[in-house]
Amino acid sequence: MAEPVRARRLTDEEGRRLTQIVRRGRGNPIRVRRATIIMASASGTPVPAIARLVAADEDTVRDVIHAFNERGLAALDPQWAGGRPRLISDDDIAFIVTTATARPATLGCPFTRWSIRKLAAYLAHCHQRRVVIGRERLRQILREHGAAFQRTRTWKESNDPDKDAKLDRIEEVTSRFPYRCFELDPQSRTL
Repeated sequence: MAEPVRARRLTDEEGRRLTQIVRRGRGNPIRVRRATIIMASASGTPVPAIARLVAADEDTVRDVIHAFNERGLAALDPQWAGGRPRLISDDDIAFIVTTATARPATLGCPFTRWSIRKLAAYLAHCHQRRVVIGRERLRQILREHGAAFQRTRTWKESNDPDKDAKLDRIEEVTSRFPYRCFELDPQSRTL
């Protein structure tokens, strides 16, 4: 029969940190649960009893104890890889950013600026490299790399030669008649 699984002896610092995590009981529930498993095992509680205590499978309890014995307190934060594997490589991302920062006319497209929809369609049907990507993921990639499609808008000064005279007249009327109400578009009013 194999020897029962048990957590190694805790150092003073590990014991203090685990006790603090378990007593507070706040924060990440996975972290609290794993700290409870390790403390119970270090105090000599057998695996089946720990499994009942934390409502977990015995194999899960053993995995946590083995991880603690190997990595220490780093075992409190599991390194799970979530989600499906990446479909877009780093080379694809570099191609997307290069394409997005190029002018569409230089790539043979009949418009002057990219939009997310146009860029996604171009990438899906590109002859150089075909990259099928959703608009939301494309937007995220472009934001991460600082590529934006919005043109810079600047305020322009009026080219009206009578601008200063008109502004002076407006100031004079508003100061002479402070309670007057100006109607900008008399045609829009309905009776």
